[in-house]
Order: sequence, then structure tokens, then C-alpha cells
Amino acid sequence: MSNLKQIIRHRDNGMALQTISKTLGISRNRVKKYLQLVDSKALTYGELLIKSDEELDVLLSDPDQKSEQRPQELISFFSFMESELKRTGVNRWLLWGEYRQKHPDGYSYYQFCDHFKQWRIGLSASMRIEHVPGDKLYIDFTGDKLCTVDPVTGEITDLEVYVATLGASQYSYVEAIPSQRKEDFIAATENALHYFGGVPKALVPDNLKSAFTKADKYEPIINADFLDFANHYSCAVFPARSRKPQDKALVEKTVSIVYSRIYAPLINKVGEAFIKVTPY
Repeated sequence: MSNLKQIIRHRDNGMALQTISKTLGISRNRVKKYLQLVDSKALTYGELLIKSDEELDVLLSDPDQKSEQRPQELISFFSFMESELKRTGVNRWLLWGEYRQKHPDGYSYYQFCDHFKQWRIGLSASMRIEHVPGDKLYIDFTGDKLCTVDPVTGEITDLEVYVATLGASQYSYVEAIPSQRKEDFIAATENALHYFGGVPKALVPDNLKSAFTKADKYEPIINADFLDFANHYSCAVFPARSRKPQDKALVEKTVSIVYSRIYAPLINKVGEAFIKVTPY
């Protein structure tokens, strides 16, 4: 019971399960089991800490069937809560009050918020990707354009900025091209392959119109010319999922570097009629 009180104190201070486990020399699973047992009772951490070891021993014996239903009731409420929080004026305190009206023996507000936080972390969990050398080339365009000014006519010409990054080494290639049209996109990709001195196993572009005839979350249709290009160089095409930046996080990072190392130094500067951006 003394260890249990330490677990409760550490958890009340916001300490993670793994840290509690290492601090007290108890397995993580046992710490988790103790906390689940504690949460099954409609008592705050403060109320538990003032009890004697004997009282805790009796209180935290095997939970009854009603107590075992509480976690399931809480999880089922979180799905509703997630959508309600998007409404104006709705906050966690109001929703907790609604939850307690439905479940008078439910969790305290602190425990309610703590469980909701852990539930949301579980929803947004992502897997770490191991990149193999020569496996994938991630391709994207910067959102903002560069431009040049003709010194004679003063005509301003917009330029798209093409970015390609190898997965394992994060070696990158950057080129300013006239547009995102299919011809310019394929030419820039070919230049990138020549620059790297080799061909990866797969090209991973964003859902670009120049690469895909139909951009779709599940089954995008690859542009026939881009597919022929990939077949010519004996590589596959794996489109990144729409609105999933983690699929191409490396090239997204390179885009931010391009903004700081290329765009920022060119602010308020007027270029010549033609520029060639040195590959990054």
C-alpha cells in the first residue's frame, strides 16, 4: 500500500507510467494495473491518500462488475466529447458535468481530463519509419513561388520551386521551374535523378495534378506520362496520402529549409531575367 500511495502521488503530479515504474522499481504493467484499480473507485487521489493502508487494502480489492463498466462508459463518452468540443462555448468542464449526470459514480474531473488526454494521444499515435538507403525519393513543391523580373521590360515571371529528398540520407535537390505542369514536373524529376546519380526504388510525390490524373485518398490514378517515366527508370510510384503530411515529413522539412536558406535571403531583392537555382 505504501508503494500504491507513491504511485498515486507521482501520477497526481503528472508523471508518466514509465517514469513511475523506473522510480519505484515496479513493472510498468503493475503500475498501470494499480492506477486502473484506483480509477475504478469514485474517489479523488487526495481522498485516497488520506486513507490508512488497511482502508486502502479493503477499498482496492477486486473491483465489482459495476466498477469494471466505468472505463468502458468513459471511453464511449469520449467519441461524443471529441465532436462536441468543436462547438462554440463547449469546454471540458461542461462535458464532464454532462458525463456525471449520466454516471453519478463516474470519474472525478481531474481523472476525466487525464483519461481524455491519454485517449487523444492514442488516436494520434504514429509509427516511426525506418528509411533504407536508395529506397524512396520524396517529392513536393513549396507553397510559395519565386519570381524574376526582366531588366528590360520589367515583366515579372513566377517560378514554382520543386523539392526532392532521399529518405535515408535526406540528401535534397531543389530547382525553380516555370510551372507545375506535367512536362516541367517530369523534367525536374529527371534532373533530380541525374543529380543524385542513381534511381530510387520508389518515387513518393504528393497528390499533384502533374503526377496524378485523379487524386484520391485511397486509389489515386497515376498520370500515364509520369507512369511511363517511372517505368523507363524502373522505379515504382507510391503517392503520399492526401492531408497526411507525416507520409512525406522529410520533404516537408526540406521545404522549410528552402524557405529559410533560399527564400529569406532573396526578400526585397530583384533578380535577373533568368535564374538557375542551385540544387540544395
